[in-house]
Amino acid sequence: METVYTSKRIFLNSATLPEEVFPGGIVVSAIDGKVTRVLSSWAAVDRYLKDNEGDFKHLDFGNLLLMPGLIDTHVHINEPGRTEWEGFHTATKAAAAGGFTTICDMPLNSIPPTTTVANLRTKVNAAKGKIFVDVAFWGGLVPDNQNELRRMITSGVIGFKCFLCPSGVEEFPHVSEEQVYAAARLIEGTGAVLAFHAEVECQQQRNESLRNINDPFKYRTFLESRPDSMEQQAIELVAKVAQQYDVRTHIVHLSTARALPTIRHARALGGRLTVETCHHYLSLAAEDVPDARTEFKCCPPIRDRTNQEQLWRAVQEGEIDLVVSDHSPSTPQMKLLTDGKQRGNFLEAWGGISSLQLGLPLFWTHCQRYGLTLEDTVRLLCTEPARLSGLDQRKSRLDPGYDGDICVWDPEGTFTVTEDMIEFQHKATPYLNRTLQGVVHATILRGTPIYFRSDEPSFGSPLGNILLNSRKDITNRNGEDSATNDSTHQLLNTSSEEEELEDDVDL
Repeated sequence: METVYTSKRIFLNSATLPEEVFPGGIVVSAIDGKVTRVLSSWAAVDRYLKDNEGDFKHLDFGNLLLMPGLIDTHVHINEPGRTEWEGFHTATKAAAAGGFTTICDMPLNSIPPTTTVANLRTKVNAAKGKIFVDVAFWGGLVPDNQNELRRMITSGVIGFKCFLCPSGVEEFPHVSEEQVYAAARLIEGTGAVLAFHAEVECQQQRNESLRNINDPFKYRTFLESRPDSMEQQAIELVAKVAQQYDVRTHIVHLSTARALPTIRHARALGGRLTVETCHHYLSLAAEDVPDARTEFKCCPPIRDRTNQEQLWRAVQEGEIDLVVSDHSPSTPQMKLLTDGKQRGNFLEAWGGISSLQLGLPLFWTHCQRYGLTLEDTVRLLCTEPARLSGLDQRKSRLDPGYDGDICVWDPEGTFTVTEDMIEFQHKATPYLNRTLQGVVHATILRGTPIYFRSDEPSFGSPLGNILLNSRKDITNRNGEDSATNDSTHQLLNTSSEEEELEDDVDL
C-alpha cells in the first residue's frame, strides 16, 4: 500500500529535478516510509490514480505548499531530570505543529547530561513511546569524560557540544582550552562534530557586571554584562581548532556579527567550520526588549539592530550555514516571571528562549525584505541542518529513497501567536501576540500524518524514531579498533514501550 500526497505546489529540494515549485504528487511507501516516486505533473498524477485504482491512499492539499520536513539541530528537551521545564512529549509535539520532522537534542539541562554512554542510554529510554518526530542526540564534552568520547561516537551521537564559559548547570561544567585541544585530537578523523557555546569570561564582562549591578531589571544591564568580546575571543579559539585539526567544528547560536571576519579567515585557511544563528537574533533587537521582560533573556544576548542587519547580510551571503531555535525552556519561576521581589531580574533569571514550534514563520516573515527565497529557507532550515547532523542521505529531500517527511504550509497565510496555540510546555515566549507569515497546516513523518491544523489541531500517535549514527571500525590513536562513520543510521521506533534499547542499538 502506498500513499500519494498531491498539491498544486510542491518543492522537492531535489538533487535531480529542477529547483522549482510544480503541481503534482509524492508517493510514499507504507512499508518503510520512503518516497517511492515523484509525480512531476498533473498528467502523471492522473496516470498514477488510474493505474493504481483502489491500491493506495490519496490526500490532496489543494494550493498548500508541500516541501521536505524541517530539521532543528539545537533543541533542549531536558528529560529526564528537569522534565518540568520541557519533556519529549511536549517538545516533539510542538515540533510537529511547526512542520519539523526531525530534531536534535542537546546534551545538557537533563539529569543526567548526555556525557557518557550510560547517560545516553538513560536519555534514549526516557524518550520511548513519547516522541512525535524523529530525534537524534548530541553528546557533551565536559572536563572529566574524554575516555567516553569515542565510545559515544560508536554509540551514535552526532558529536559533542561544549561550553567555554559556565553553562548555568553544575552537572555540565565548561572546558579549558587545553581540554578542547585534547578532545579535538581524540575525535580527529571520526566525522563527529565538535560544537561550541562560544563565549568566554573576560575582564570587560566582569567590569560591566560590577558597574551595573544596582540595576539588574534593565535589559541594558544584562546586555553589557555579556559583550561581543566574549564571543569574539571564544570564536578565535574555535578558529584555531578548525585550522589545526581534521575535525568538523561548529559554532552554535552566533549572536555577534563582529566575529564574522574571524570565521571567514578560518574557512579561507581550510578550517572545517560551520556556523548557526537563531531566530531570536534575526527577529528581535535589543532596542525592542522591555525592561524586566526576562522571557527575552538568552545567552549570548540579543544585540542591537545594527548587529541584526549584519547577521541578515551574512545569511544572505551564505556565511551563516543554518538557522535553528536553540529552544531552551524553563519554568516561569526559573525565568523570574512570577510575582516576587526578583520578578524581571535579568541577571538572575534563567537564560533561554522558547520558539521550537515557530521557526518557519519567524524566518519566513522576514524573507522578502532580505531577498531570500523558498529555496534559501529550505537550505537554512532543512538541508544544512541535515548535513550537520549526518542525516543528509535520508532527510531534507523528497527524492525517491529519502524519508517521506513533508511539511505542508501556506506561505501567504498569517496568524497571531497566542498561548492557546502553543504546544511546548510553558507558554512564556517573546513572540506572544506577534503576527507572523507562514501557516503550517500538516506535518507528515515517513508517510504518516502526525499533525493537522484545524479549529482543534489534531495529532497522530507518537511514532518518532530515535536516530543513532552507526559508526564502525574507528581506530583510535593507540591502534585499538572502536568505530568509523559509515553514514548509516540505526533506528529505534519508540512507539513500543516494551522494547529494550540494548536489543536495538549497541550502546
